[in-house]
Amino acid sequence: MFVGKPSDRVLNPLGIVHGGWALTLIDICTGWAAHTTRPAGVGYTSVDTKVNFVRAIQQDTDELRAEGVAVARGRTIVTAEGRLTDARGKLYAHGASTLLVLRPAGNSEGKLQ
Repeated sequence: MFVGKPSDRVLNPLGIVHGGWALTLIDICTGWAAHTTRPAGVGYTSVDTKVNFVRAIQQDTDELRAEGVAVARGRTIVTAEGRLTDARGKLYAHGASTLLVLRPAGNSEGKLQ
């Protein structure tokens, strides 16, 4: 789980927290969910992240929690879902990421040599 507190530094021209702030938290939590499924020495990178914004995040919104879970754990692709909620469980955004598994060069099994 990751947490973030919006501030005036991430406001869009309308005075609402920019959607990229929420997308970043979703991308981080889904990436780390994928990371937990990989053996040591095997990395990953985001291929695609899609976020659905459920309600506006205001500058004075309390701290939000980003929690991710790996949904499919393939050899080449991992998919994960994430949710952005407040301490009471109110949903602000949810999304999904597709992540590419990066193995060390010359090592197709993902094991350290």
